[in-house]
Amino acid sequence: MISVLNFITEAKTFYISTTDGTKPRVRPFGFIMEHEGKLYFCTSNQKAVYKQLTSNPFFEICAMSGNGQWIRIQGKAVFDSNISAKAKAFEVMPNLSIIYNSPDNPAFEVFYISEGVATFYSFTDEPKTILF
Repeated sequence: MISVLNFITEAKTFYISTTDGTKPRVRPFGFIMEHEGKLYFCTSNQKAVYKQLTSNPFFEICAMSGNGQWIRIQGKAVFDSNISAKAKAFEVMPNLSIIYNSPDNPAFEVFYISEGVATFYSFTDEPKTILF
């Protein structure tokens, strides 16, 4: 899992794909953290991505490094109302306070990935898959 976190962190921007009914939807994300052995992300419950993930929690992430490697991650979003997870997000990314003011903002949501499968790819090596 640490290799997944490191890859995504170094990539800085990654793309989360969800479904809206039968249509795919992709958008950039920039926040990821480890908390209690899980990879967490955050969003607002006012956004379409939140509605899509609560309707169908399965999603995929893709990111590419500067050296031609990329990662695809599949999993299931589990929303977590635990204030300690939300507070940790504010520690990891203090700029969240500009948008949400505090971790107890009712619009602020954190979710972690369960049933995670990450595959690392490159143009020269065989893919490497890990479960987390």
